[in-house]
Amino acid sequence: MLTVKDWDQIRRAFYTEGKSIREIARETGHARRTVTRMVESDKPPKYKRRGPKRAPKLGPYKERIQELLSQNQTLPRKQRWTSPMIFKEIQREGYQGAESTVRHYIGQARKLLRKPAVFLPLEFDPGTDAQVDWGEGVVNMNGEEVTVQLFYMKLSYSRRTFMMAFPRQKQEAFFLGHVRAFDFFSGVPQRISYDNLKAAVKEILEGRNRVEQESFFYFRGTYLYDSHFCTPGAGNEKGQVEHSVGFNRRRFLVPLPEVSSFAELNDYLLQKCLEDDSRTVSGQPATIGEMWQQEKENLRALPAHPYDCCRTTTVSLNRYSQVQLETNRYSIPTDLANKQLTAKLYPFRIEIYRPGEMEPIAVHQRCYDRRQEIIDPLHYLPLIRQRPGAINHAKPLRRWREQWPVVYDELLAHLRHKWPDGRGVREFVNILYLHREHSQTEMEAAIQSALSHHCAHLDGVRLWLTQLKRPEPIFAALDLVDHPRLNGVGEQAVQASAYDLLTGGGR
Repeated sequence: MLTVKDWDQIRRAFYTEGKSIREIARETGHARRTVTRMVESDKPPKYKRRGPKRAPKLGPYKERIQELLSQNQTLPRKQRWTSPMIFKEIQREGYQGAESTVRHYIGQARKLLRKPAVFLPLEFDPGTDAQVDWGEGVVNMNGEEVTVQLFYMKLSYSRRTFMMAFPRQKQEAFFLGHVRAFDFFSGVPQRISYDNLKAAVKEILEGRNRVEQESFFYFRGTYLYDSHFCTPGAGNEKGQVEHSVGFNRRRFLVPLPEVSSFAELNDYLLQKCLEDDSRTVSGQPATIGEMWQQEKENLRALPAHPYDCCRTTTVSLNRYSQVQLETNRYSIPTDLANKQLTAKLYPFRIEIYRPGEMEPIAVHQRCYDRRQEIIDPLHYLPLIRQRPGAINHAKPLRRWREQWPVVYDELLAHLRHKWPDGRGVREFVNILYLHREHSQTEMEAAIQSALSHHCAHLDGVRLWLTQLKRPEPIFAALDLVDHPRLNGVGEQAVQASAYDLLTGGGR
């Protein structure tokens, strides 16, 4: 068989080197008719099988295999002929070859029997449709590679895409992704297409029927859009957003973004989504941003009050002034504790309320690890105030002490030395209590100033907190245009002898 290299060599010899057909045939060992065909052909030769490949063992059974495969069209889906069963069937009929040969032939035969997947090209009107999906990505957060869950929503007309990262695919994250996307689009599409995800679907029924989650009904009722759930396994029904999952992940997360928090990561993703407005999608008449400007007028208006994207549950207080949520325990202020409390679980924080109150008594960053204690040391200060002798062994203070500024230890040592009878510790706890009204930055500066000015006690720290918040007075310059005789007052050189007049009675 002649190769592409032979074809190239023969044509170069004839056209470039000027050799004759006879000379080329003698040098290459090919027939003159073959050389002539290569010279006249503008394409390299391709291998063509002259006849079917010989299969002395399988050949007599190919027709039987085709017959069994054809039967699968009418058999129940879970009771069809498989490769091992077909092998056993033809083996009983006398086949003596290998099973791998049968499997390979069946694989080739199925490709010929399988109909190619074809889809209808779709076109959407402005504001009518959007598609939602989840994906995964990896980022560098605080020096570690972290897998994050990526929420996507894409408008079907303009192709504008919103992308947001979460620690987990919780229902509250699913709702918050919608709310932020609607804000990004400046409106709500009339219909959104989904997979059959648990955050929205409680049960899949026959056909297009679904039993939706009650909270999802509440959410849709707030934003007044319709939901469409795809056929299980039919990703083509929301192909636009399916494509965006991988497309945007490669464009936005390569190389790995280096961030310190989810807030910083989501600011970065939002900026990338805004930059994407300048891109023109193949087949679209204008950029994504220009198409969205046309579509925005056809979106539903946002509600007056956004949906509260949280999961609400009732919790009980334990004897350490903590409540358990999922597998973790979160602290509660000891002076505000109540036996029964209400917790709101947001994607990135947890709020805890007393019955009937509108303001939370505790707010914590949500932890997605397992069996952790999330403690705010300020919550235990009222109890430590009553029992100052426990300052060295109280877990909240021991944890806080590992990370508080060095000046706090200097203050505690100073107060203990000044009042060794225990008053120094009580004074220190009362100073820590000021954290309920002032930030750590303000407290650190006030304590440092109090130590420097030898007034390191509760009243001294309070004084410096007031001084730090009081702006420096600014005095306007006097206009001496109408009083020329006062010009230069205060600018003349000081003469010490002038003070002698005061001691001498003004003579």
